[in-house]
Amino acid sequence: VKATLHWVSARHAATVRVRLYDRLFTKPNPEDAPAGEDYKANMNPGSLTMIDSCMIEPSAVDARPAARYQFERLGYFCADVKDSLPGKPVFNRIVTLKDTWAKIEKTLKNKPVTEQKR
Repeated sequence: VKATLHWVSARHAATVRVRLYDRLFTKPNPEDAPAGEDYKANMNPGSLTMIDSCMIEPSAVDARPAARYQFERLGYFCADVKDSLPGKPVFNRIVTLKDTWAKIEKTLKNKPVTEQKR
């Protein structure tokens, strides 16, 4: 067995806060901003999403700080060292399962240089 999958019934699940982090910038080079603007023009407004009603396996409520889990279809998460409290953990996504940024970079590499600057 390579992995164990736990399906959580809504009736028996525990509710926790989850933080979903994404890229901080919308472009690979943050300094590549429109004329007259600085790198802040390329900040990703969706770089942090907080979900306060994430349902998890009840045993994970006792997660010790820095404990790591894979949440099905979302990625790998770590119990926050600073904000987790006994019986009330906060989980931070540390790795996604699907990296769309890599797909974008691959697409850019396959385009002629003239198309990349448009």
